[in-house]
Amino acid sequence: MTDEVEVSALAINVAIPDELQWTDSRRGVTFRLTTLNVRLLPDGRLAAKAYGRPVDGGRGAYTSFAVPDRPELTGLISDAAKVAAQRWQAAYAPEHQAH
Repeated sequence: MTDEVEVSALAINVAIPDELQWTDSRRGVTFRLTTLNVRLLPDGRLAAKAYGRPVDGGRGAYTSFAVPDRPELTGLISDAAKVAAQRWQAAYAPEHQAH
């Protein structure tokens, strides 16, 4: 069965700490970016987009923003990917592996 399963991507959502949040605008609306969606692509690359809510209030449309190339955000993405990998492994690793 596992040979037939095709996983196109794995995704995690990561809260952006207050000190790393930023604003960006789309169609005249300024958003505060508070969440990252990080996907592990089939070729092993990570792709990240940022999401948030309008600064002036109201519901935020599900609009993605590019993640700035900042070392602290790259570090957050890397740390989050490691935590997610550990959680997946802990949740689904066989308890008794044959050696």
